[in-house]
Amino acid sequence: MKIDEAKDIRKGEDLDSAEVLAYLQKHIEGIGEEIEIKQFPGGASNLTYLLKSGNREMVLRRPPFGAKIKSAHDMGREHRVLDALSKGYNKAPKPLVYCEDESVIGAPFYVMERVEGVIIRHDMGKELDPGLVKGIADSLIDTFVNLHQLDYKAVGLGELGRPEGYIKRQVDGWSKRYIKSQTEEQKELEYVGRWLDDNQPTESGHSLIHNDYKHDNVILDANDLTQVKAILDWEMCTLGDPLMDLGTTLGYWMNSDDPGIFVKSFENPSVLPGNPSREEFLHLYSLKSGKEVSHPVFYYAFGLWKTGVVLQQIYYRFKHGHTQDQRFAMFNHVVKAFGSMAYRAIELNRIDKLS
Repeated sequence: MKIDEAKDIRKGEDLDSAEVLAYLQKHIEGIGEEIEIKQFPGGASNLTYLLKSGNREMVLRRPPFGAKIKSAHDMGREHRVLDALSKGYNKAPKPLVYCEDESVIGAPFYVMERVEGVIIRHDMGKELDPGLVKGIADSLIDTFVNLHQLDYKAVGLGELGRPEGYIKRQVDGWSKRYIKSQTEEQKELEYVGRWLDDNQPTESGHSLIHNDYKHDNVILDANDLTQVKAILDWEMCTLGDPLMDLGTTLGYWMNSDDPGIFVKSFENPSVLPGNPSREEFLHLYSLKSGKEVSHPVFYYAFGLWKTGVVLQQIYYRFKHGHTQDQRFAMFNHVVKAFGSMAYRAIELNRIDKLS
């Protein structure tokens, strides 16, 4: 299975290699006299680059160009989370240095170790046996449950967030973010936001939550794809209700028989043969974690709605010329697809068989 590789840097997202090299030479051992910089192609939020210099391979993370949402792109916070996790959790990349001096590349950034491995993407479908796909999904769920059971106080993350009242703050916060980034009317997405505000369940408990847990944020061992080596993209990690984290993941977890526009809008490996359905994923999570999920439609609708708002924020940046990445040109239609799925789940009062 092919190791995940970096590609040529996208237009408008170049880094000043001389400045990066000079900074790394001052702060990291083993840096040579030259540097090669490439960009990992996935992701639509923070940007990720592969750095090669001397005998080192590292990964640099920086906010997207033109982003004005500081809380969603706080490089210092993400670095602190990884630094704490590296001392007591073996599935987080080790951070190497954090730079808050924006004169280096135009924004704060941090550099971490590179974890080599395989990231499962939709186009790998023909390479994977359904039995192996099932094994990967089982490992994803086990890792997810173990993350939620981590003693976050013991690793030094007890002050990361305010877990009490998390559900209300999430609904209120994402509603405000949608209003600030609105470019056109999205009736179904807006209805879902109002429904979530009126139907908030009692919180199920508190844990460390990732808030973006899905196939392409997990690195698998190239020698055994059923083993998770690392979880990536900790930018939205906080303390809160783990079932809200589950809802976000279920929002990404597409079934092969979902409406075509939804599946095509955001290609996802979860549609590959061998994967559990959303409902099966939920039941497996509940069984392995011992947590009862009494309001699955709320959590699932929230996951779809929140992702729709995130995509709307990205589309807003594209529409206003803050990014030239053509992947985002049709994101307003993707936002509509996520809103429609959330609306359908609420109307049918289920998370599966929504086509």
